[in-house]
Parts: sequence; C-alpha cells; structure tokens
Amino acid sequence: MRIIEAKDYADMSRKAANVISAQVILEPRSVLGLATGSTPIGAYSQLIDWYKKGDIDFSLTKSVNLDEYIGLDGSDDQSYRYFMNRNFFDSINIKKENTFVPNGKAADMEAECKRYDELIDSLGGIDLQLLGIGHDGHIGFNEPGAAFEKTTHIVELEEATIKANARFFGSEDKVPKKAITMGIKSIMQARKLLLIANGPDKRDIVEKALHGPVTPMVPASILQFHPNLTVVYCFN
Repeated sequence: MRIIEAKDYADMSRKAANVISAQVILEPRSVLGLATGSTPIGAYSQLIDWYKKGDIDFSLTKSVNLDEYIGLDGSDDQSYRYFMNRNFFDSINIKKENTFVPNGKAADMEAECKRYDELIDSLGGIDLQLLGIGHDGHIGFNEPGAAFEKTTHIVELEEATIKANARFFGSEDKVPKKAITMGIKSIMQARKLLLIANGPDKRDIVEKALHGPVTPMVPASILQFHPNLTVVYCFN
C-alpha cells in the first residue's frame, strides 16, 4: 500500500492524475476503471489540461465505469454516463465506443450484470481502477454488508447514500433507489487500484478502511489485501 498525503484538493487531484497519466503513457492501450462523484472531477480536469497540452494521448485507451443508476438513460443529466461525457470524455480524444458504463435502462438487469462482467473479461481486465469512498466505507455502490465475492450486481441504495446524493437531484425523492455496480470481487481483480479521498469528513472512514479490521461492514477495508493499492488523500 502506498499512501500519499496532499496539501489540498487541487494537489490531491494533480497527484491522482499523475498516477492515471503514468498508466496511460506507459501503456497506451490501458483499460481504465473510472468513478463518478465530486471527488474525481479535479483529477479529470487535470488530465484534460495535460491532453490539451499534448502531454497525454487517450486514443488507444478504453474505460469501464463502476456503476450507474437504474432507471436513468445515458442522456439524463443525472446519469453517470452523462457525468463522464461532460466531465471527461467530451474533452479528450478517447473513442466513445471504447468507453463503457452499465446500462441503467436495460430490460433485463440480471442479464446486464452478466454482460458487463463478460465485457470486462473481453477487454483483458482492468489495468487501473479509480475509486472514491463513501462516508460509510462503500466503494462503487457496494454498501456496508456487501459480500466480498460479488461481481457486477444490483443494489438497493442505503438511506445514507440517497441522502448524500440528494444534492445532485434537488431532493431525496428524486434519487433512484437502485443501481447496478461492479462488485467488490470485480474491483479487487483490477491490476492496480487508486483510492482518492478529500475533506475532513473522510478522515475517520479512511482510517477504518486502511487500518481497521477487514469487514463487509466497511466495504473499502478489503482494499488492504490488494497487492497494488495507491491512496491519495487530503483531510484539510
């Protein structure tokens, strides 16, 4: 485990972007596992800046996203497909057909879970998976109590997660109650993991995840067992 302390959010974003850019520069055909939420936006912005300066080329890179809300089409401005397009893909030269997000509008969600697992396998697996962490220790949408052996699956969102995401929807009532997410087994199969955390409110859960007992009640605690984990945090 490599732990890097950043002095502020901008520094955390640059340090995280450094890890991602190094992966792509050294292995242009990398498969990146990507995350949504407010924490990675700064890293995506930094990568966009470096791309525009000619420092990094995404033309051969592929990506798979962790999760998506069930019931939202990719054109919905609250969907994670829309988020990725707006905050990253539209501003770099990655081929859209090489960017993959679970289909939250699939007619058969169980079949969609299987399809997504098979897709990741067909790409040769994930080279570098970017992760955020929830206040309850969730990674992706794997809530406390999630089984470590699961691959892509459907989850009922916890009340705390719905409340945390309500700010994006305007009210809790509008937040979808289900999501499709890579499972913890899927995440742990990535060859490298990059966990980022920002803000004083994340200090306690990061401490529990990295240094506490490994337990399904803190899903991110399983990351202690990964052979190639980098953590970049700022608690200011």
